[in-house]
Amino acid sequence: MNKSKIEWTDYTWNPVTGCKKGCFYCYGKKINDRFGKDFKPRMWWDRLDQPIKEKKPSKIFVCSMADLFGDWLPDDTINYVLDTVRKCPHHTFQFLTKNPKRYYWFPMPDNCWRGVTITKGKAKIFSLVDSGIRFVSCEPLLGWIDFKGCSFDWIIIGAMTGHLAKKYQPKYEWIQDILYHADSSKIPVFMKNNLKPIWKGKLRQEFPNA
Repeated sequence: MNKSKIEWTDYTWNPVTGCKKGCFYCYGKKINDRFGKDFKPRMWWDRLDQPIKEKKPSKIFVCSMADLFGDWLPDDTINYVLDTVRKCPHHTFQFLTKNPKRYYWFPMPDNCWRGVTITKGKAKIFSLVDSGIRFVSCEPLLGWIDFKGCSFDWIIIGAMTGHLAKKYQPKYEWIQDILYHADSSKIPVFMKNNLKPIWKGKLRQEFPNA
């Protein structure tokens, strides 16, 4: 478990790494490629108890280098991770996936925040999740996002990073539209620092009421 530079969390915890989704902007795969490693899904048994050792209540981003709820991972893998989560009620565990329908099959305690990554287009999310903090990560923001009919508790907005940052820089209007939706629905917004070159005002860095 590592101290994180991600502004909205304290630690990243990666008991599972690797992904089969193949997103062209995946920073996890880029890190692996840099060290000449493959990005096949893998369980790291020696990392499972890391949150237990941290006694200070912290926000922990689970599997920043994987999609824990991807269809390619067996149920047992997810349950091993959640077993540790249940032993740590003093922490807040933050999950992100592109496959939110799988959340339905894994009941989680109240200290779990369930998120989904959406980069553009129509957002159809959380139809089967009706409890706990639910959030959307619009990172990297690649186009307009339509949130009509969606219900959630927090929005993260971030830009593309690395060598693709200039090519895929989000438009001011896209960000403005997300903020309009958030304010209309009274949803807190966390704007990542990488939006500073684009956004003309002060970055809002709000959190949901857990």
